[in-house]
Amino acid sequence: MVRYREIAGDLAAKIRDGHYAPGEALPAQRELSQAYGVTLMTLRQALRELSADGLIVQQPGKGTFVAPPHLAYQLGSLRSFADDLREQGHEVRTTVISRAQRRVPAHIAARLRVRETETALRLERVRAFAGRRAIHQISWVREPHADRLRNVDFTSVSLYAALADQGVAVARAAETIRPAALDADVARHLDDDEGVPVLVSDRITYAPDGTALVADRATMLGSMMQITADRAATGLSLTWRPT
Repeated sequence: MVRYREIAGDLAAKIRDGHYAPGEALPAQRELSQAYGVTLMTLRQALRELSADGLIVQQPGKGTFVAPPHLAYQLGSLRSFADDLREQGHEVRTTVISRAQRRVPAHIAARLRVRETETALRLERVRAFAGRRAIHQISWVREPHADRLRNVDFTSVSLYAALADQGVAVARAAETIRPAALDADVARHLDDDEGVPVLVSDRITYAPDGTALVADRATMLGSMMQITADRAATGLSLTWRPT
């Protein structure tokens, strides 16, 4: 077997066996080339093989990292991010950045169909999994439901679960997902640099009577997310349009 393929196979086995964990940096290229007794050129051929297989990510100026696990963002389900992550076997850590009753800005008032003079609960959270802060989320919850959530511990309870505990039924949601570049304000809360690819989800959650309950915006690191959907003849409608 060609030497670089042997090296690629050995490193791949170590990654799959957990010797190198998702998101962990591999040893420096010079260190690896010495360990395997090959030139840097041969070592780099092996790394190209691993990169093509999606096992590693090379970041110029930073090093080579084991590819993080990809969360399947499932369009067909209506659950919290935390519940989706946990069902896929990820340990989730939620940090509450802020929570406060605030006057709703114009764009949120339009989405919730309320007057700009009204107030709502603004809840800002960050989700971390696989050792990285990967999802930033701002949720606006309209009154009168907002007042009931004042003492909820959102580090361990999802917003949907908290609403259900208060007897608030969630029926459906309308969601738009678009690609974007990570902006500076959100980048400081996530483990990646300004300008990297992200997915931005804007979601409105409705009660059975059609009342808009929650307006969400979630920013998700593109390197850690993939969108999946179970499609049927009816039941899921996707609209494609240029941004």
